[in-house]
Amino acid sequence: MSTTGRESTEAGRETLEAFASGATAEQVTECGEQLLNVTRFLVDQPRLRRALSDPAREADDREGLVRRLLADQVGTAAIDVVATLVKGRWGSPSELVDGCETLAISALLDAGKQSGTLANIEDQLFRFGRLVDGDLELSSVLDSSGTDPEGRSRLVVQLLDGKAEPETVKLAAAACYGIGGRGFHASLAYLIEAAAAARDEAVAYVTVATPIDESGERKLAAKLSLVYGRPVALKLTVDPEIVGGIRVQVGSELWDGTVSRRLDEARQALAGR
Repeated sequence: MSTTGRESTEAGRETLEAFASGATAEQVTECGEQLLNVTRFLVDQPRLRRALSDPAREADDREGLVRRLLADQVGTAAIDVVATLVKGRWGSPSELVDGCETLAISALLDAGKQSGTLANIEDQLFRFGRLVDGDLELSSVLDSSGTDPEGRSRLVVQLLDGKAEPETVKLAAAACYGIGGRGFHASLAYLIEAAAAARDEAVAYVTVATPIDESGERKLAAKLSLVYGRPVALKLTVDPEIVGGIRVQVGSELWDGTVSRRLDEARQALAGR
């Protein structure tokens, strides 16, 4: 995103935070859901998003247009956030969409933080991703760009409704549309990272051959926290195929101490003789 786009997104965030500071968690959740709906609306209306991000048009005109369009469609809080966004400057119309989507996600995570469920949301998103990965048919459906995202979103809601936090359901459903143009799995990963960041934590994806106990998890998390200088949330996956050892990924950094990797290196070395 361009510098002006980031500045405009931050202006929208200030409007959102001003609302959230005096609202209930349920009200903030509702605002987040409405901002997601506005995002989908803008995606489907290319001419409109060009008009709302056109620098040749007066900022007050852009604001007036969006307020008229959204009146009686979404709540006052969501309208105020979008109005702030369209008054800003954007590098492209698609940046306006990204800014609106970013603030929708922020609102849902803020609601979780306010209600004390943010850790649950983060964990539920990760576990849902693991569930999807373990079902090839479901994974294929949800990660397919050739199927209707609205239908995939409804499927996710059916799978999670009543079994996860309301914000988890809404965020996972939003992943079906592709957060920032990402695929479903990449969108889930982005949301998990965003939830961790909202808790001032880094995410460590840890793969082991056999389960480790809570004491082992705490020790590993403590060691990684020392390395990265901040609390680390572990996301554990058990994969017997690595044979032994451990694989840890934090952001773009990967440390692979698995037996399977060492065996592969040994095979490659022998093959090269």
